[in-house]
Amino acid sequence: MRLSTSSPRVSLARAPQRDDPTAKTMTPRQMTKADFDEIVEVIDRWWGGPIGTFAHPIFFYELGEHARVVEDRGEMIGFLLGFITQEPVRTGYVHLVGIHPDYRRRGVGRMLYAAFIETCRAAGSQRIKAITTLGNDGSKAFHLALGWDAREVDDYAGPGRRRVVFTKDLGAL
Repeated sequence: MRLSTSSPRVSLARAPQRDDPTAKTMTPRQMTKADFDEIVEVIDRWWGGPIGTFAHPIFFYELGEHARVVEDRGEMIGFLLGFITQEPVRTGYVHLVGIHPDYRRRGVGRMLYAAFIETCRAAGSQRIKAITTLGNDGSKAFHLALGWDAREVDDYAGPGRRRVVFTKDLGAL
């Protein structure tokens, strides 16, 4: 089932305006060990509840090559934990994204996704993928605004655990 995209798309992540000083100082880059250590310290506060177990060390040590952060004047203000699968189609997978509460709706999410997609393309990925729970309307709106396809999949996360699966074709390389 494809989620409806017929209603007008509303951007939840406003791009920085020309006169917004952060427009010139936000920089995406690869995640470091120091960044990962900071993520596990701030994630519950940034998300507003316990989610720290989702920032498992595997996303730095084994899968961290593709993880990205955005910083503003040396301060980490957002992160994206993602990796690239090899089968059946080379796919960049977004596992977890966090944005500092003071920087939401300022283009950080879009910047993280753009940096990750660039990394995926350079690695030969043909598509990107992410999932969310049915009640995460902000995630659904964000992905749809970026042109992703969405469908609800029964039992995706186990029996009775339906999820919204987002995908976006990166085109032929």
